Amino acid sequence: MNAESEDMWQNIFEYFQKDINNYLQAIGQHFEISLFALGVAAVMGIPFGILSTRNRRWYQWVTAWFGTLRIVPSLAVLIMLIPIVGTGIIPAVIALVLLGLPPIILNTALGFHTIPEFMIETAMAMGMSKTQSFWKVKMPLAAPFILTGIKTAMIEIIASATLAAYVGGGGVGNIIFTGLGLNRADLLLIGGITVAIISMLANLIMLGLERCFFRYKYLNLDI
Repeated sequence: MNAESEDMWQNIFEYFQKDINNYLQAIGQHFEISLFALGVAAVMGIPFGILSTRNRRWYQWVTAWFGTLRIVPSLAVLIMLIPIVGTGIIPAVIALVLLGLPPIILNTALGFHTIPEFMIETAMAMGMSKTQSFWKVKMPLAAPFILTGIKTAMIEIIASATLAAYVGGGGVGNIIFTGLGLNRADLLLIGGITVAIISMLANLIMLGLERCFFRYKYLNLDI
């Protein structure tokens, strides 16, 4: 191990000794911003995705438009929002919500669009109302797609929430941008690894929820 590596690991050790409170606060801010943005994206995206399947033209328009929106970088959205809403948490949350909407809307729309028509007809023939068939047939069949969309949006939001620090929104991005400004590899390593760990933990939690709610998908794997 050369001198530079030894200095970096020494700096990392000293950082956790002196700034552990700031580190934990940054993680808390990161979770807060990410979860709030994900919640807003889900509340907006799921109903919109469902409504888009009511009409074939709507469905085609929504899938095309939001599919295109997915390629717009979060940083570009942040920069465009600064003149409108200023800096701070608000533009960061708006950008993250816009980032999380496409996968939720697209997967929700796909889930409802691919429901076999005969299953709806069977439900209606059994005497179910439209409301009953929605909650007892459509929603359970589309739920795995919806959860997949939420999981994808969550991982993308957590990873992109580092950009919140660019406009004063806080989070782990503060550590990364401080490292860039001071040319400190130790802070870049701490910030990058922290975001990666948070993303992996979030993915594991969502996989656990998926396994819990949709056990039938894993029956063959458990045998």
